[in-house]
Amino acid sequence: MQKFSMLGHKDKLAVGVSGGKDSLALLYVLKKFFDEHNRTDLVAITIDEGINDYRDESIQIVKDFCSAIKVKSKISSYKDLFGLSMDRAMQQRPSEQMSSCSICGTFRRRALDILAESVGASAVATAHNLDDQLQTFMINLFSGDTERISWMYPEPIQYGQNGLKKIKPFVEIYEHEIVFYAMQRKIPFQSEDCPYARESIRTEIREFLNNLEMLHPGIKYNTYNSITKLCMILKTSAISPVSQTRACLKCGRKSTGTICSVCKTVQILANSK
Repeated sequence: MQKFSMLGHKDKLAVGVSGGKDSLALLYVLKKFFDEHNRTDLVAITIDEGINDYRDESIQIVKDFCSAIKVKSKISSYKDLFGLSMDRAMQQRPSEQMSSCSICGTFRRRALDILAESVGASAVATAHNLDDQLQTFMINLFSGDTERISWMYPEPIQYGQNGLKKIKPFVEIYEHEIVFYAMQRKIPFQSEDCPYARESIRTEIREFLNNLEMLHPGIKYNTYNSITKLCMILKTSAISPVSQTRACLKCGRKSTGTICSVCKTVQILANSK
């Protein structure tokens, strides 16, 4: 956090908490940090995607954990915010080319912003770890999305309607280290994977990188360092595209196009009922 100047003394921090090991460990660590500095401006925000036989358990874990460590929390759902649950979205999508993770990721990013704004936060912390960072880089690389690669540098930037900034305090930590920490601290978490996760290329990339790490220990961290240097070059060079933001014609939120990705997704799903 200090290395990349992630948090200011006056920032009110919203922590995205899903009920998994990473986000609960992050909330636990940040709670200790805030307590040590006599700060109370910390709140957990949780998104209920609306996935039957999966989400209810994690929502309850979040509620119980926040109560146990005395952190305020707020929960909202895709149904409340966008008019349909993830299960419904999967039923309505026009084809499997519109992947579950692309729908969910689009909705989740906006939902976190809305919840963070609703609690008056100036920063949002997510529990993306080193493994997540490598996987995201590979996905952006394979899809030709160089602009998103330039956005991956760990130093936070302000964005959105109210100048929110997103931070990733766990970005240099291996996923398996977070699992070990959560178990050592007896932090309860949901271990079951999302039932839609197998559709994503992320799963195949994760398995590929894990196999490489097993054969060549340390290769993930070396790759992370290379990616971070590349992100810095793209971020500061002339080849990094500068997005021109404007107000979405449907929702009024900032967008790089005339219609934002959330409104486009909602419209596509509505048209395919």
